[in-house]
Amino acid sequence: MSGTTPTIGFFEKYLTAWVLLCIVVGIALGELAGSGMQVIADLEINHVNIPVAILIWSMIYPMMVQVDFDSVRRIGPQLKGLGLTVVVNWLIKPFTMAFFAWLFFSKLYAAWITPEMATEYVAGAILLGAAPCTAMVFVWSYLSGGDPNYTLVQVSVNDLILLVLFIPIVQLLLGITGIAIPWGVLLTSVIVFVVIPLVAGYLTHRWLMRAKGEVWFKTRFLPALKPLSITALLLTLVLLFAFQGQKILAKPFDILLIAIPLALQTYFIFFLSWKGGRWLGLEYRTCAPASMIGASNFFELAVAVAIALFGLNSGAALVTVVGVLIEVPIMLHLVQIATRWRYS
Repeated sequence: MSGTTPTIGFFEKYLTAWVLLCIVVGIALGELAGSGMQVIADLEINHVNIPVAILIWSMIYPMMVQVDFDSVRRIGPQLKGLGLTVVVNWLIKPFTMAFFAWLFFSKLYAAWITPEMATEYVAGAILLGAAPCTAMVFVWSYLSGGDPNYTLVQVSVNDLILLVLFIPIVQLLLGITGIAIPWGVLLTSVIVFVVIPLVAGYLTHRWLMRAKGEVWFKTRFLPALKPLSITALLLTLVLLFAFQGQKILAKPFDILLIAIPLALQTYFIFFLSWKGGRWLGLEYRTCAPASMIGASNFFELAVAVAIALFGLNSGAALVTVVGVLIEVPIMLHLVQIATRWRYS
């Protein structure tokens, strides 16, 4: 991609409205279909739902197809951006999430929720905080005009660290020993959400550049592919909220209480990363995705681990679902902020 800002069309311009509509449609679909949604929910491998995986793959592929591996080999000048990402994601974010969760659920909300439920809510928030974004950051980077090559390397480094640090951080913050982590979920998610679309994007990029040339690739193919990512995002939301709609409708006040500290954490991490990137002198196309990856969450992993550890109907699982509920609208707002603050 060039250094110009991606064109925001009518569909993308009002994406927040489409997101809210999809949430309503998803919850309504879940209510109308009832147990029929269980058929789709059961289509999974290692707790990764196959229809949702296909849709997330469709979100990521348009970003991956733009990756120029010659540029990836020259990632050296962007090492400061990677350093910022590592520090924020693994030395700051899990601990600030735990602090916000403890402050709100255990202290400020003591009059509205029981100590037992507060403990479960804190646990769910910690699982979100310990799982920085893997898949969706490609979409946020794409919409904000981030560098796709840097985004790929950033996510790859994050995935490797995730494999090593997720369990120790969760153990430390939850105070649990011998935590049972579904490694199959983690490995399957990385393969489905990163490896497969990366290989497909690389092969497509290489073949089309040779067969059609760079001009055709950038002016005809990429614009035609762009709606796929947004459409897949909206369909993913419909499915997720069709699966989880009953929980949300059953506890509307708790949903609001949970959303507040999660939202504060998201904005805090974004602004902290953004200011850190500016202080380090990062160019915009590096600073934007470096700020997005920590603000966003690997919610697929957080939801799966919450269910595995605490149960499907637990407060911890509910918190991770609320994380999905608020993430897309907030991240779209942060994309708008980043685009508005764009600098050369």
